[in-house]
Amino acid sequence: MSTETGIATGSETSRIHNIGYRAYDGPRLGRAYARRSLYSQSLRGSFGLGRSVKSKVLPMLLFGVMCLVAAIIVAVAINIPDSTKLPVKYTSYAIYLQAVIGLFLAAQAPQSVSRDLRFKSVPLYFSRPIERGDYVIAKFAAMASALFVLTGAPLVILYAGALLAKFDFGDQTKWFAQGMVSVALLSVLFAGLGLVMAALTPRRGFGVAAVIAVLTISYGAVSTVQGIAWSTGSTGSVPWLGLFSPITLIDGVQTAFLGATSAFPGGHGPGAGAGVAYLIVVLALIAGSYAVLMRRYRRVGL
Repeated sequence: MSTETGIATGSETSRIHNIGYRAYDGPRLGRAYARRSLYSQSLRGSFGLGRSVKSKVLPMLLFGVMCLVAAIIVAVAINIPDSTKLPVKYTSYAIYLQAVIGLFLAAQAPQSVSRDLRFKSVPLYFSRPIERGDYVIAKFAAMASALFVLTGAPLVILYAGALLAKFDFGDQTKWFAQGMVSVALLSVLFAGLGLVMAALTPRRGFGVAAVIAVLTISYGAVSTVQGIAWSTGSTGSVPWLGLFSPITLIDGVQTAFLGATSAFPGGHGPGAGAGVAYLIVVLALIAGSYAVLMRRYRRVGL
């Protein structure tokens, strides 16, 4: 028998050495911590934080454009004699700059999910104390938060400028709140649609093209048909045609419920009755996006 810990078996001696491994006795942070960490990492990644310098250029440039335009509007409003309000409404700002928002989403939604699919790292996430629902919720919330920062920051600049110009505090606060509700709804809707398009393929280029197609082509088609309907006297169909594009859906909801002025031809947005249909479609698209993402990640998990 050896003098060290061991068991003799015939002519051979098996030795068991203590090499210093100890069981982990620290705190186990669990799923909630993992979900928050994934949310934080995904949100930071949407603006290129924690990534290469090249990855920061486009998101920061688009964010700068959104804020710069707001600053210019404030400067113009302050220098207009006897001006009592901003030349652009809070609820209209995101509608006017929808191309910038669409480009941001097209660039960042595939970055958020397509790389995990392409490099087959999703099972690694699920090997930790995190479930498919946690992954989807974290990615969904992070993209919606990134869009809300992108669209909400310019409204804060507009609001601050309006107060510095000593415009009516009550009116400005009311309109600012309406605008923030509008962009919050827009952020959740666009995040869901963008992530669904990006998650359908591991190829980032295809994801970018799909997001642009859903946002840009649908808006162009709906706007064209609405213009034709307006010019031919079919004004009653103009509000209902807006149900077929994400940005016109937001326009319809804020026109019906937030007192916004519609960007539809002739300003003929939906009334309260049609507005209910708009709200139902928006909520259905958000819920449907979540359901599609959950189904998608059942197929690429363990």
